[in-house]
Amino acid sequence: MGRFAEGLQSIAATLWVGAMWGIGYIVAPVLFSRLGDRALAGLIAGKLFSLIAWVGITCAIYLLLFRIVRSGTGVFRQSVFWIVLLMLALVCAGEFGVQPIMAALKEEALPKQVMESVLRDRFAAWHGVSSVLYIIQSLLGATLVVLLGRSK
Repeated sequence: MGRFAEGLQSIAATLWVGAMWGIGYIVAPVLFSRLGDRALAGLIAGKLFSLIAWVGITCAIYLLLFRIVRSGTGVFRQSVFWIVLLMLALVCAGEFGVQPIMAALKEEALPKQVMESVLRDRFAAWHGVSSVLYIIQSLLGATLVVLLGRSK
């Protein structure tokens, strides 16, 4: 496997995990603490989380293909492969499972904001599910970075 492909593996993992940590643990909290309008902060954070989900899906596909091409069937014995696959499953569950439910609850709450409606508890529960998925994905991402760093 060429040096370029190997370097791209490092870039993909760094971009995905770094952006996840940056948006989830720096940008989103700052939005909620600095913007006076929590609905606006939530809207912006939601767009950023969706963007990073697509970055993650793209990076995961590259990382998985890189590993498969490099190792063939031996890929199934690599913890990096399984971590990336699990992270991909989590990001897809969040983006295509949980987020549409949360969007539907927001829509159903109109003209009120969802947190000011009778749907508040359901939205909060799904937000909690989304947060847990993100935390697990973040921890797996940290593990991925450590494992890739050790393999150098």
